[in-house]
Amino acid sequence: MNKSIEHMMNEHRLIVRVLGALDTLVCRLESGGAVPRTDVARFAAFFRDFADKLHHGKEEDRLFVALNKQGFPSDYGPVGVMLSEHTAGRTHVRALAEVGAGSGDLDAVERERVIGHAGEFVPLLLGHIQKEDNILYPMAQQAIPPELFQKLDEDCDAFDRSVMSAEQIEQLRGLGEALCAAYPADPHRMESAQACMGCAGHHA
Repeated sequence: MNKSIEHMMNEHRLIVRVLGALDTLVCRLESGGAVPRTDVARFAAFFRDFADKLHHGKEEDRLFVALNKQGFPSDYGPVGVMLSEHTAGRTHVRALAEVGAGSGDLDAVERERVIGHAGEFVPLLLGHIQKEDNILYPMAQQAIPPELFQKLDEDCDAFDRSVMSAEQIEQLRGLGEALCAAYPADPHRMESAQACMGCAGHHA
């Protein structure tokens, strides 16, 4: 496995764990429990900065560009689907950030807004990751010649350095770990969700 693909799959592992934590937050709200507004803001920050700016940015600016050069267009097909899902995810994260930027306790409308957007975002991104791990990334390793993949590995490293410092990346990883600790995922819910997404991905 190429270095850049392995690195992106490792990023997926943390993102999936934080999705499990966000699912727990949704369940807590649905059962009438209290959730601090600051935690909604923290989840939004993780998905905006780590999952989107760092991870999706690397895919869009490096991996997908390399695939474009091998004949995979951006407006349809596998790359087009991934790009459209990135866009959809940003809408949900933006909504969570807007709620998180408020003040005081979450009111009833805000609670429902978080439940709605987070509840849609979790399966969207879980399915997206399954498709990348099982379909897009293997396809990229077959389609991109080895000599170009070596340059892609270097370009992905350069992209990370251009977006944020190593210290900032570690802070975001720490934020993800803190959210996972504060909102432990229900392993049965996540296993069921990922199994369903896996079946859907293999039949896509």
